[in-house]
Amino acid sequence: MVCGIAGAISGTGQERGIMKSVKIDGFKSITMAIFILAIACVWVRPASASDTDGAIDTIIAGVEARYNVPGFTADFDQESILKAMAVTDTASGRLMVRQPGKMRWEYLVPDPQTIITDGSDLWVYRPEDNQVLVGKAPSFFGEGKGAGFLSDIKTIRNSFRISLEPADEPTLYRLKLVPNRSSVDFMEVRLDISKKRFDLVRIVTFNVYGDETRIDLKNVNFNNPPPEALFRFDVPEGADVVQMNP
Repeated sequence: MVCGIAGAISGTGQERGIMKSVKIDGFKSITMAIFILAIACVWVRPASASDTDGAIDTIIAGVEARYNVPGFTADFDQESILKAMAVTDTASGRLMVRQPGKMRWEYLVPDPQTIITDGSDLWVYRPEDNQVLVGKAPSFFGEGKGAGFLSDIKTIRNSFRISLEPADEPTLYRLKLVPNRSSVDFMEVRLDISKKRFDLVRIVTFNVYGDETRIDLKNVNFNNPPPEALFRFDVPEGADVVQMNP
């Protein structure tokens, strides 16, 4: 509560006049006091928890509606920062997603590499080494890990505790996501979301050491979902196969 006008007249001749009126005309002075309080005290209502929850729900609902499609494609730029070593690696490529649970990350720069999952199995193909890493997708993408929520957008609402933070740009929302079940490699996610269309513009993930991976998505296309065949992988003949899961 801000009482700027009341403070300004404190101890002045006006105040003494008001106090004098109490002795002369009690009813008049009470009316005047009510009037002064009405104009002097301005309540500044802070955003309540329910307001914030409502804003978060509106943003999440917008994202869910935007990504409620069979699939989409996008270009991406990735930056991985190892905090302790002050090392930054960059990469870029093409992303293909099909609901639910299917993703294909085609890294083109600096070295070709493809990460493919059908929601159950996972393949990482490194053509220059003729090597295929094989594992189970839930270990790496389950419950939103590894930006896995892109292939099942309702995971955001179901698997994270969500808070609203100030964004770096006025055209964006920023949500902070803390997983319900965190791990050493997966402690926090920040999402920058377009206010205009609810596109996911940037995804930043953090581990327990403060290392971060930033993924910027651009040229998103919701009109031509990628075919199912892109989310299976046949191991090339003679390739070295390495199991990622025990």
